Amino acid sequence: MVEVDEDACIGCGSCVSVAPDIFEMNEAGKAEVIKDEDTEEAKQAESVCPVDAITV
Repeated sequence: MVEVDEDACIGCGSCVSVAPDIFEMNEAGKAEVIKDEDTEEAKQAESVCPVDAITV
């Protein structure tokens, strides 16, 4: 399961950069999951998130 804590998300877009098939930016400028798959891309996005808003 892939989740984004929208309260913690600062909208930097690093997750979208490393995993564009998994994440996108919503209208509020926060990341959201568009494909809930526990993949290497999702794990990489979790590791690059500067505020630890992603959980895989």
